[in-house]
Amino acid sequence: MAALSKIGTYLKNAWANEPVIVLSLAIGFTAMVGPFISPLTKYTTMINQAVPYVYPVPVRDDGNMPDVPSHPCDKEGPSLEWLKKF
Repeated sequence: MAALSKIGTYLKNAWANEPVIVLSLAIGFTAMVGPFISPLTKYTTMINQAVPYVYPVPVRDDGNMPDVPSHPCDKEGPSLEWLKKF
């Protein structure tokens, strides 16, 4: 409990002497911690994982290409249904 009182006294004195520095440190701390506690980060990560990095390019299928979809619009990979329901 004594440590909190010392921290409070220090912050009070710092704010009284140099409010611009204290405010800039608070903004910097918020900028560093904000993305880790933001729900937007979670959903951005989920969208980035679901969207393919390399988009399919139409190719002529000669019958020996099992990894190439028969049509460029065929659905492959993770679904984005959770985003439509959000």
